[in-house]
Amino acid sequence: MNNDQRFEAPLYTASEVARYLSVPPSTFNSWINGYVRHRPEGRETNAAPVITVVHAGRGQPTMPFASLAEGMVLAGFRRAGVSLQHIRKAVSVLRDELGLEHVLASKKLFTDGAQILYDYARETDDREILTVVVTGQRVFQPVVNEYLKRISYDTLGWASRVVLPITKEPLIECDPERAFGQPLFIGNGAPMESVVRRFQAGEAIRAVARDFDLTSSVVEQVIRASLARAA
Repeated sequence: MNNDQRFEAPLYTASEVARYLSVPPSTFNSWINGYVRHRPEGRETNAAPVITVVHAGRGQPTMPFASLAEGMVLAGFRRAGVSLQHIRKAVSVLRDELGLEHVLASKKLFTDGAQILYDYARETDDREILTVVVTGQRVFQPVVNEYLKRISYDTLGWASRVVLPITKEPLIECDPERAFGQPLFIGNGAPMESVVRRFQAGEAIRAVARDFDLTSSVVEQVIRASLARAA
Protein backbone atom coordinates (compact mmCIF):
# COMPACT_ATOMS: atom_id res chain seq x y z
CA MET A 1 0.00 0.00 0.00
CA ASN A 2 1.50 3.35 -1.02
CA ASN A 3 1.18 6.57 0.97
CA ASP A 4 -1.77 7.85 -1.07
CA GLN A 5 -3.71 4.66 -0.35
CA ARG A 6 -2.82 4.91 3.32
CA PHE A 7 -4.53 8.29 3.38
CA GLU A 8 -7.31 7.67 0.88
CA ALA A 9 -8.39 4.03 0.63
CA PRO A 10 -11.24 3.42 3.10
CA LEU A 11 -10.66 0.45 5.42
CA TYR A 12 -12.80 1.15 8.48
CA THR A 13 -16.12 2.57 9.59
CA ALA A 14 -16.25 5.26 12.25
CA SER A 15 -17.77 2.86 14.80
CA GLU A 16 -14.99 0.32 14.20
CA VAL A 17 -12.24 2.87 14.79
CA ALA A 18 -13.94 4.15 17.95
CA ARG A 19 -14.11 0.58 19.28
CA TYR A 20 -10.52 -0.23 18.33
CA LEU A 21 -9.33 2.88 20.19
CA SER A 22 -11.62 2.50 23.23
CA VAL A 23 -13.14 5.93 22.56
CA PRO A 24 -16.88 6.65 23.07
CA PRO A 25 -18.64 6.94 19.69
CA SER A 26 -19.93 10.43 20.55
CA THR A 27 -16.39 11.64 21.22
CA PHE A 28 -15.04 10.07 18.07
CA ASN A 29 -17.85 11.58 15.99
CA SER A 30 -16.88 15.05 17.25
CA TRP A 31 -13.30 14.37 16.13
CA ILE A 32 -14.31 13.44 12.59
CA ASN A 33 -17.26 15.80 12.10
CA GLY A 34 -16.50 18.81 14.28
CA TYR A 35 -19.49 20.49 15.87
CA VAL A 36 -21.61 23.61 16.08
CA ARG A 37 -22.79 24.73 19.52
CA HIS A 38 -25.43 27.36 20.07
CA ARG A 39 -24.76 29.63 23.03
CA PRO A 40 -27.62 31.02 25.18
CA GLU A 41 -26.83 34.55 23.96
CA GLY A 42 -27.38 33.39 20.37
CA ARG A 43 -23.71 33.02 19.43
CA GLU A 44 -22.46 29.92 17.59
CA THR A 45 -19.23 28.09 18.37
CA ASN A 46 -17.81 26.11 15.47
CA ALA A 47 -15.13 23.46 15.71
CA ALA A 48 -13.57 21.84 12.66
CA PRO A 49 -12.81 18.11 12.44
CA VAL A 50 -9.55 17.05 14.09
CA ILE A 51 -9.18 13.88 12.05
CA THR A 52 -8.96 15.15 8.52
CA VAL A 53 -9.01 12.02 6.37
CA VAL A 54 -12.62 10.92 6.48
CA HIS A 55 -14.74 9.75 3.56
CA ALA A 56 -18.39 10.68 3.88
CA GLY A 57 -21.09 8.82 2.04
CA ARG A 58 -24.27 6.92 2.62
CA GLY A 59 -24.46 5.46 6.09
CA GLN A 60 -21.42 5.62 8.34
CA PRO A 61 -18.35 7.61 7.34
CA THR A 62 -15.46 5.38 6.28
CA MET A 63 -11.81 6.16 6.73
CA PRO A 64 -8.33 4.95 5.78
CA PHE A 65 -5.52 3.62 7.92
CA ALA A 66 -4.08 7.09 8.53
CA SER A 67 -7.27 8.04 10.36
CA LEU A 68 -6.75 5.15 12.76
CA ALA A 69 -3.22 6.42 13.48
CA GLU A 70 -4.50 9.98 13.98
CA GLY A 71 -7.22 8.70 16.29
CA MET A 72 -4.61 6.76 18.27
CA VAL A 73 -2.78 9.99 19.10
CA LEU A 74 -5.98 11.78 20.05
CA ALA A 75 -6.97 8.83 22.25
CA GLY A 76 -3.65 9.21 24.07
CA PHE A 77 -4.28 12.91 24.65
CA ARG A 78 -7.79 12.12 25.87
CA ARG A 79 -6.54 9.37 28.19
CA ALA A 80 -4.07 11.83 29.69
CA GLY A 81 -6.97 14.11 30.59
CA VAL A 82 -6.60 16.78 27.91
CA SER A 83 -9.86 18.64 27.25
CA LEU A 84 -11.31 18.59 23.73
CA GLN A 85 -10.67 22.33 23.45
CA HIS A 86 -6.98 21.83 24.22
CA ILE A 87 -6.73 18.78 21.95
CA ARG A 88 -7.91 20.94 19.06
CA LYS A 89 -5.51 23.72 20.02
CA ALA A 90 -2.57 21.31 20.26
CA VAL A 91 -3.33 19.78 16.87
CA SER A 92 -3.58 23.22 15.27
CA VAL A 93 -0.22 24.28 16.71
CA LEU A 94 1.47 21.08 15.55
CA ARG A 95 0.06 21.39 12.03
CA ASP A 96 1.20 24.99 11.74
CA GLU A 97 4.69 24.43 13.16
CA LEU A 98 5.47 21.22 11.29
CA GLY A 99 3.70 22.25 8.09
CA LEU A 100 1.91 18.92 7.75
CA GLU A 101 -1.82 18.52 7.24
CA HIS A 102 -1.74 14.96 8.59
CA VAL A 103 0.69 15.68 11.39
CA LEU A 104 -0.87 13.17 13.78
CA ALA A 105 0.09 10.33 11.42
CA SER A 106 3.67 11.59 11.04
CA LYS A 107 6.77 10.46 12.91
CA LYS A 108 7.62 14.16 13.32
CA LEU A 109 4.94 14.30 16.01
CA PHE A 110 6.84 11.63 17.96
CA THR A 111 10.26 13.23 17.46
CA ASP A 112 9.47 16.97 17.54
CA GLY A 113 5.94 17.36 18.89
CA ALA A 114 6.72 17.57 22.61
CA GLN A 115 9.26 20.37 22.13
CA ILE A 116 6.84 22.35 19.94
CA LEU A 117 3.99 22.04 22.43
CA TYR A 118 6.28 22.86 25.34
CA ASP A 119 7.49 26.06 23.67
CA TYR A 120 3.94 27.04 22.74
CA ALA A 121 2.65 26.40 26.26
CA ARG A 122 5.45 28.46 27.83
CA GLU A 123 4.84 31.38 25.46
CA THR A 124 1.07 31.39 26.03
CA ASP A 125 1.11 30.27 29.69
CA ASP A 126 -1.10 27.32 28.73
CA ARG A 127 -0.87 25.32 31.93
CA GLU A 128 -3.06 22.44 30.76
CA ILE A 129 -0.67 21.55 27.96
CA LEU A 130 2.34 22.00 30.26
CA THR A 131 0.95 19.81 33.01
CA VAL A 132 -1.05 17.21 31.08
CA VAL A 133 0.51 16.83 27.61
CA VAL A 134 4.23 17.52 28.10
CA THR A 135 6.64 17.67 31.04
CA GLY A 136 9.30 20.14 32.11
CA GLN A 137 11.84 17.86 30.41
CA ARG A 138 10.17 18.69 27.06
CA VAL A 139 8.88 15.17 26.53
CA PHE A 140 5.36 13.82 26.33
CA GLN A 141 3.69 12.74 29.55
CA PRO A 142 3.97 8.95 30.12
CA VAL A 143 0.34 8.26 29.21
CA VAL A 144 0.63 10.10 25.88
CA ASN A 145 4.00 8.50 25.20
CA GLU A 146 2.62 5.00 25.76
CA TYR A 147 0.10 5.59 22.99
CA LEU A 148 2.68 7.07 20.63
CA LYS A 149 4.99 4.09 21.15
CA ARG A 150 2.25 1.83 19.80
CA ILE A 151 2.58 3.47 16.36
CA SER A 152 5.28 2.29 13.93
CA TYR A 153 6.42 4.39 10.96
CA ASP A 154 7.73 3.64 7.48
CA THR A 155 10.93 4.99 5.93
CA LEU A 156 9.10 8.16 4.82
CA GLY A 157 7.95 8.83 8.36
CA TRP A 158 4.26 7.96 8.03
CA ALA A 159 2.34 5.62 10.32
CA SER A 160 2.54 2.05 9.04
CA ARG A 161 1.32 -0.07 11.96
CA VAL A 162 -0.78 0.52 15.09
CA VAL A 163 -0.91 -1.70 18.16
CA LEU A 164 -4.41 -1.20 19.53
CA PRO A 165 -4.87 0.14 23.08
CA ILE A 166 -7.84 -2.09 23.94
CA THR A 167 -5.51 -4.23 26.06
CA LYS A 168 -2.65 -3.09 28.27
CA GLU A 169 -0.38 -5.74 26.79
CA PRO A 170 0.45 -5.32 23.08
CA LEU A 171 -1.77 -8.08 21.71
CA ILE A 172 -3.62 -6.72 18.66
CA GLU A 173 -2.23 -4.80 15.69
CA CYS A 174 -3.54 -3.16 12.52
CA ASP A 175 -1.30 -3.06 9.46
CA PRO A 176 -2.67 -1.81 6.12
CA GLU A 177 -0.41 -4.31 4.33
CA ARG A 178 -2.04 -7.29 6.07
CA ALA A 179 -5.67 -8.47 5.99
CA PHE A 180 -6.83 -5.10 4.60
CA GLY A 181 -5.83 -3.41 7.86
CA GLN A 182 -8.16 -5.46 10.04
CA PRO A 183 -7.10 -6.20 13.67
CA LEU A 184 -4.83 -9.23 13.99
CA PHE A 185 -3.25 -10.99 16.95
CA ILE A 186 0.43 -10.10 17.14
CA GLY A 187 2.56 -13.13 16.39
CA ASN A 188 0.35 -15.52 14.48
CA GLY A 189 -1.92 -13.08 12.65
CA ALA A 190 -5.23 -14.60 13.79
CA PRO A 191 -8.12 -12.20 12.99
CA MET A 192 -9.48 -10.61 16.17
CA GLU A 193 -13.04 -10.42 14.88
CA SER A 194 -13.08 -14.13 13.96
CA VAL A 195 -11.96 -15.05 17.47
CA VAL A 196 -14.58 -12.81 19.08
CA ARG A 197 -17.37 -14.12 16.82
CA ARG A 198 -16.53 -17.73 17.71
CA PHE A 199 -16.85 -16.89 21.40
CA GLN A 200 -20.11 -15.01 20.82
CA ALA A 201 -21.45 -18.07 19.02
CA GLY A 202 -21.08 -20.02 22.26
CA GLU A 203 -17.72 -21.72 21.96
CA ALA A 204 -15.49 -22.05 25.02
CA ILE A 205 -12.44 -19.82 25.26
CA ARG A 206 -10.15 -22.83 25.53
CA ALA A 207 -11.52 -24.31 22.30
CA VAL A 208 -11.25 -21.00 20.46
CA ALA A 209 -7.70 -20.51 21.70
CA ARG A 210 -6.69 -24.00 20.55
CA ASP A 211 -8.14 -23.53 17.07
CA PHE A 212 -6.33 -20.22 16.55
CA ASP A 213 -3.08 -21.36 18.17
CA LEU A 214 -3.37 -18.80 20.98
CA THR A 215 -3.26 -19.06 24.77
CA SER A 216 -6.54 -18.96 26.67
CA SER A 217 -5.25 -16.00 28.70
CA VAL A 218 -4.58 -13.89 25.60
CA VAL A 219 -7.92 -14.80 24.02
CA GLU A 220 -9.79 -13.98 27.21
CA GLN A 221 -8.10 -10.57 27.54
CA VAL A 222 -8.97 -9.61 23.98
CA ILE A 223 -12.54 -10.89 24.14
CA ARG A 224 -13.21 -9.06 27.40
CA ALA A 225 -11.73 -5.85 26.05
CA SER A 226 -13.48 -6.05 22.68
CA LEU A 227 -16.91 -6.84 24.08
CA ALA A 228 -16.58 -4.22 26.82
CA ARG A 229 -15.84 -1.55 24.22
CA ALA A 230 -18.72 -2.72 22.04
CA ALA A 231 -21.08 -2.42 25.03
